[in-house]
Amino acid sequence: MFPRRIVPSAVLLAALTLAGCGGQQPSAAPAAAPASAAAPATSAATGAVSITDPWVKTAKKGMSAAFGTLVNNSDAEVTVVSGSSPLSPKIELHEVVESGGKMVMRPKEGGFVIPPRGTHELQPGGDHIMLMDLAQEVKPGAEIAFTLTLKDGGTLEFTAVGKDFAGGKEDYQPGMKMGEGNG
Repeated sequence: MFPRRIVPSAVLLAALTLAGCGGQQPSAAPAAAPASAAAPATSAATGAVSITDPWVKTAKKGMSAAFGTLVNNSDAEVTVVSGSSPLSPKIELHEVVESGGKMVMRPKEGGFVIPPRGTHELQPGGDHIMLMDLAQEVKPGAEIAFTLTLKDGGTLEFTAVGKDFAGGKEDYQPGMKMGEGNG
């Protein structure tokens, strides 16, 4: 079991005000879930990397996404280049950007860069870990294992909790216009 850490309420409130990839206000707060896990991992070239408040949007089938805050406790930049999970045979690192006047989701070129002694937010409507072709339903409270691979070859293993999140009714389809999905 990983050590537990509670996120300050202001940070959690700010995250909840962000919509899913649609940029709309959520219609309901995420369901209560256990306190987030902070899972430390050490990369040979970069030092300690962890994630706080890791969670996965509940979904019956198809696609979902994982979120949290990546933390770099080292003095060097760290880049997450890929991920894996028993929940999904295919995982991509995604971003949401404006394109042609619309918000779209696409793979994040170069991965997620975490500055020295800094953080990188993974959140609805922004960068996230995309899970495709789910192997099973993600229910509230489910514990989902992940492994992120760093540019230097190091890894970060953690467990994320399944949470209901109304968000912008996002569908997490690559290249889709946000807000068009059925969440």
